[in-house]
Amino acid sequence: MEEAAWLRAPLIIDAEVVHLSADGVSDFDALHSRIADEAVALGFDLLLSGEDIRRQPQIERKTALKWVLRKAREGIQYVEHAEGHGDKLFAAVCNLGLEGIVSKKLTAPYRSGPSKAWIKVKNPKSPAATRAIDGTF
Repeated sequence: MEEAAWLRAPLIIDAEVVHLSADGVSDFDALHSRIADEAVALGFDLLLSGEDIRRQPQIERKTALKWVLRKAREGIQYVEHAEGHGDKLFAAVCNLGLEGIVSKKLTAPYRSGPSKAWIKVKNPKSPAATRAIDGTF
């Protein structure tokens, strides 16, 4: 990804690469079928910024990530976070047809894999959830 060359190294960003449809919804089928040649990395956590920062609280890593991506172009986007009103955020995410939300403890260090410090709540009507149910994932 050319956009990564603009960032100051060394960095490790926890991100997900997606293809966004015209209405801004991630399109898994377009990404994996390779009919779409544009993808974007959505950065939501920073693990290394010159040094290992995984032990720092999530809110500090998120602040550092926002600073790192402040001049990033279209290929890498900072994923904003919201505090409070998770039920309203989840309802809005579902209404938009998005996959779901991940809630993290702001004071928690980074942990890969399942953890008590974060939870993923999936939109049961999203394409990702229906692919898992019908076995096409």
